[in-house]
Amino acid sequence: MHRVDRHPSRRAFLDVTGATVAAGLVAGCSWDSAQPGRPAPSAAATPTPTPTPVPATGRHQAGVTLPQSAQRNLLAVVADLGTAVAPGPLLAELGEAIRTLTAGSDPRLLGLSPGDLTVTVGVGPRLVRTAGASLPGADDLPRFSRERIASQARGGDLLIQICAGDALLVPVAAAALLDQAGDRVRERWRQSGRRGTDVSVAKGLTAPRNLLGFIDGIVGPHTTAEQERDLWLAGPPAVAGGTLAVLRRMELDLTRFAALSVAEQEAVFGRRRASGVPLSGGTVASGPELGAKTPDGRYLVPVDAHVRRANPTVVGVGHMLRRSYSTDEPAPGLFFISFQNDLRTFTATLTRMDTSDALLPFTTTTASATFLILPGFDEQHPLGSGLFG
Repeated sequence: MHRVDRHPSRRAFLDVTGATVAAGLVAGCSWDSAQPGRPAPSAAATPTPTPTPVPATGRHQAGVTLPQSAQRNLLAVVADLGTAVAPGPLLAELGEAIRTLTAGSDPRLLGLSPGDLTVTVGVGPRLVRTAGASLPGADDLPRFSRERIASQARGGDLLIQICAGDALLVPVAAAALLDQAGDRVRERWRQSGRRGTDVSVAKGLTAPRNLLGFIDGIVGPHTTAEQERDLWLAGPPAVAGGTLAVLRRMELDLTRFAALSVAEQEAVFGRRRASGVPLSGGTVASGPELGAKTPDGRYLVPVDAHVRRANPTVVGVGHMLRRSYSTDEPAPGLFFISFQNDLRTFTATLTRMDTSDALLPFTTTTASATFLILPGFDEQHPLGSGLFG
């Protein structure tokens, strides 16, 4: 495994996991915990409940719709395959490693419980085209405005998305998978992120707040019927059960946005900051009434509000399933991930936003890629075998 800035190997795997353990030891010996007169934590304190394990195998990969409420911690690793590397065997090995990691039987977990760990694997347009130029996922993303993307942070052959409720699991699982891949891949870029506090938006449905203080990801294909329509690929057979992912890392101008009044911030989004309710009224789960006006004829949802410019009905596309994460490295911002069964769902939406969306001037995109998220797998059907078998 080659990286631009370092070369992970089994030694790197030990370095990463050793640092994680060391960080835990330092945290356990913090100055506050040793304060005279300050009571020590009770040994009888109630332990944190162990998250429910998420099966790695099935029709779809885990980490897209399951768990339904996404884990708080994410690491996305984007890499390229060597020109002589066959994707099929590599993907099959990664799938087996994912199965053992999520089952807790891989010694590279170093004794950690896998909890709700999920790993989701996708392949980039170059690899998809080697299997078929007309396949979903064969198209690269076009370029858009407000991008400041280094060549190394655009595109890639392989996506490994790792999510977990336990932050310790993420770097440990990443090190294990990169160790498995070895010198067959070269890392292009990576991004970690975390989700904010979940807010209930409907029965059985929650969404987090983002760094701008607004509820993020309210609209999407949430029911099974909506997901079959807008999320999962129906065919051809080699990709059926997969989906298309778009990754965009954006820096946010928090200082300039915070200088706006609450009313001005709400006009940018088209929703109430505290509740998430559209400015046209209703509930947080209500769709905005884009034709609603004030008595003097002004639109309740401004013409350049984000919810109007990105509205799927107005754009004429399906819904995206968005699982966005807040970031603080390399800069405060948002790591946007959308899943959809037609790349045009994303490209047409962003094209329309580019013309006039009040949110975009507060963002700068610094990394971008799209991937075909492979269909699910099991012991009889290795990961990627339908496409590269």
